[in-house]
Amino acid sequence: MRALLQRVTQAKVEVDGAIVGEIGLGLLVLLGVTKTDTQADVDFLVDKVIQLRIFPDDAGKMNRSLMDAGGAMLAVSQFTLYGDCRKGRRPSFDNAAPPEQARLLYESFVGKARATGVRVETGVFQAHMAVSLVNDGPVTFLLESN
Repeated sequence: MRALLQRVTQAKVEVDGAIVGEIGLGLLVLLGVTKTDTQADVDFLVDKVIQLRIFPDDAGKMNRSLMDAGGAMLAVSQFTLYGDCRKGRRPSFDNAAPPEQARLLYESFVGKARATGVRVETGVFQAHMAVSLVNDGPVTFLLESN
């Protein structure tokens, strides 16, 4: 499982011109699921994302977690994080989980993140989405569960 984190001052996702999820300060999490992912991958990544100290403290040092900063999360499913571009000119998505498996693990990620008390907004699974954000820093990290 991969999570691309972007620390944001604001982010939103739209489907068919309507805003379906929107946050202020927090993290935009683009989440990719692979065929071999399990609940253990979800558990690991939720804990890592929630506790990762990437928000500034009073001295400006990255020393606060999402919870410490009082931020929210916008979680968006993104199968293209498992696009393999090493061969040819068209990405292969052979490693991406099939939609049924990906949906279950994405929804589990969202539910587990919400259970921590963090406000979590979402996109719409398998929809064509327009995501906009203001990346703060910019600060971007790629996390993997394996």
